[in-house]
Amino acid sequence: MNIKHIIPLIALSVAAVSVSAQNNAREAFKFAKHQTKLLLAETAKTNAAANKPNLLSPRALNTNGDLVMVSPKDWCSGFFPGNLWFLYEYSGDKFWKERSEPFTAAMEAEKSNTGTHDLGFMVYNSVGNAYRLTHQQRYKDDIIQAARSLITRFNPTVGCIKSWDHQKQWQFPVIIDNMMNLELLFEATKLSGDSSFYKVAVTHANTTLKNHFRADNSSFHVINYDPETGKVLNKQTLQGFADSSAWARGQAWGLYGYTMCYRETGNKTYLDQAEKIARYIFSNPQMPPDLVPYWDYDAAKLGNQPRDASAAAIAASALYELSTYSKNAASYKKTADKILNSLGKGYQAQPDSARGFLLLHSTGHKPANSEIDVPIIYADYYYLEALLRQKRLAEKKPVINSPGTLKN
Repeated sequence: MNIKHIIPLIALSVAAVSVSAQNNAREAFKFAKHQTKLLLAETAKTNAAANKPNLLSPRALNTNGDLVMVSPKDWCSGFFPGNLWFLYEYSGDKFWKERSEPFTAAMEAEKSNTGTHDLGFMVYNSVGNAYRLTHQQRYKDDIIQAARSLITRFNPTVGCIKSWDHQKQWQFPVIIDNMMNLELLFEATKLSGDSSFYKVAVTHANTTLKNHFRADNSSFHVINYDPETGKVLNKQTLQGFADSSAWARGQAWGLYGYTMCYRETGNKTYLDQAEKIARYIFSNPQMPPDLVPYWDYDAAKLGNQPRDASAAAIAASALYELSTYSKNAASYKKTADKILNSLGKGYQAQPDSARGFLLLHSTGHKPANSEIDVPIIYADYYYLEALLRQKRLAEKKPVINSPGTLKN
């Protein structure tokens, strides 16, 4: 076969992949819209019964299948309005924008909350998506104020943003999850011109890179620092099987976080770290063939362990972005496609079930016997984000959409 015949076949193959991705997204979003209308109805019913001044958001189902609702102060509170913004982004249907706005408004008050490290999850995933899609000034102001609140938790001696205040066994705990909250800071610098947010984000990323990772590029969950000297006091994995083990969602947070940091800084060190984490995750002998990990890679050796669909969805979303920066683009996209295929076939809820959640079989905090093998809202969030990214790449568009005001 000569080159004249090869080139059309390659073009045909690429076109087929593109059509397949768009069909997958179309079916997945059709399902997501149907399910989310059910979840909206269940949420409205629960809010009416609760009679609270602020809207509560769905977080998970308990083991009895009942809806678990949380206030805007919960770290998971921003994901549901984010999901509604994703549905608006995909469809352009004002129905989803109008449904998201009250939940987003409930999150706006958290912009002044200095008692949590999770303002990225809370404010950026709700208000941030609202600003990205509408460019309304008030959302921009909220993002900048939330960043101001977040950096009050930064200790320059440690070089990190403090995580929990309520865990008294640690002096200055920093968790790998914190990498996800840095996007809020990078965005605040772009919106305000104030470089202090950027500098805090970079310092935190560098300190985490230095202290959180083992020689094999797996990550501890918690590093405890001395706030007076910056010395590392101990390294633990609270939500994993053991301090020495690799908690699956923590590895996904690291992959996503360093991919995002490379996007925002162009620092190749962050790109290299993201690729090292990807290599650890996807060459791990305990990774199941469907690429949806057990909740902890070391616990998986024991057998009969629950999966964590949320870790898979986070990793898939990260891999789509990572593919746009790396020479391993084809491999990363293929892996992300396989994850989404697995989630769609084996982990999606049946229509009209699970109170309207999209994905089953996530694990929140197994050592605390909390949210084990249940739907959890952040799994749905990163699943929808990954589907949007898959679709955009198939259409030869930037992986992240920033259109301003959508036309309906």
